[in-house]
Amino acid sequence: MLAILDYDAGNIESVRLALRHVGGDPVFVRDAAEAAKADRIVFPGVGSAAQCMTNLKARGFDSLLREAVARGTPVLAICIGMQLLFDSSAEDGGVAALGILPGTVKRFIPDAPKTKVPHMGWNTVAMPTPHPLLPDAREPDAFYFVHSYYAQPADPGVVYGTADYCGLAFTAMAGTGSLFAAQFHPEKSGPAGLDILRRFLQWDGRPC
Repeated sequence: MLAILDYDAGNIESVRLALRHVGGDPVFVRDAAEAAKADRIVFPGVGSAAQCMTNLKARGFDSLLREAVARGTPVLAICIGMQLLFDSSAEDGGVAALGILPGTVKRFIPDAPKTKVPHMGWNTVAMPTPHPLLPDAREPDAFYFVHSYYAQPADPGVVYGTADYCGLAFTAMAGTGSLFAAQFHPEKSGPAGLDILRRFLQWDGRPC
């Protein structure tokens, strides 16, 4: 089963449609016990960190995600799903997150009057580190972003891709073991994003 976690955090229909487009048969899951049966899990999300964490805990998805990563189930986190993997977020006055990846989430600070936050639109992502979900050539490609906060990992070894905004290089992709996360929206990123989703459907959960 290909499970998309439904915890009332934004529009997940576009994720479902994109996965179907690349050959998947995803189902929305609102119960942790049901999600635990999945062969692979997609953890999307749009919204505030505090509300998303409240919703995750209410459905038992916080424990589910930690256990899924620990046992090697392929997990793909998207947008705020990626941010909530870290120890904490500065959003909403400070929120304790899942703690699966070491590090914190911070808000962009504009480096010039014309720099807008949120960061919204297409941006090039450098992919220097190999991963089964990324093209073998690992040449920079453009993906679609919508976010005001960015992850700052404590361990550079979890970073699979970076992009530039507000005068800094921020983490655009991260992961460990069977977990892969994207700050951008692969379902809205054209062929490059669909390629990541297609590769996720075939991934056995090993990082290399």
